[in-house]
Amino acid sequence: MPEELEDVKKKVIEHLRKVGKAKNKEVARALNLDKHLVDKAIGELGKEGKIEYIYLDSSYVKLKD
Repeated sequence: MPEELEDVKKKVIEHLRKVGKAKNKEVARALNLDKHLVDKAIGELGKEGKIEYIYLDSSYVKLKD
């Protein structure tokens, strides 16, 4: 049974609380989830204003302050 998107969003938030910032593929790998599902969850979290994208040498996501 596939992960529900809301569950994935919660897991992404929990992971970002632990690590601070991460690339989408790092989040997917850490959570052992399909990257496309994680991308969708991160996109929704961004629209909801819960995370933000930061651009350093690459793009990362982090929780909003």
